Amino acid sequence: MDTFLDLPESVASEDAVIARYRLSDDEYGSPAERAVFFEAERAMSAAVEEAGVGEVDGNEFGGGEVVLYAYGVDGEALFKVMEPALRALPLRPAHVVVRQARGDVEVRVDL
Repeated sequence: MDTFLDLPESVASEDAVIARYRLSDDEYGSPAERAVFFEAERAMSAAVEEAGVGEVDGNEFGGGEVVLYAYGVDGEALFKVMEPALRALPLRPAHVVVRQARGDVEVRVDL
């Protein structure tokens, strides 16, 4: 699980939503899995931008999982906007860490 020490200093002071999904292989997943994920990421990015709660900052594929990063001033508000799309992704197992920079609080949500 990501911790405050694992994140670049530039984002360590922001709240975050970090979602992890297991892929079907030990590498980068199938082309179909990547396509579904990229479509969901675009939808989440648009929703987050429209709501004005932060930004979807990107992803990392590898080692049999994909990780999505989003940052904003209110992690709970950011997660609320992203949650429907995060739950709709068919990749499992999956979980989200909602990080609140103030108070060094992290909450794990299994999807």
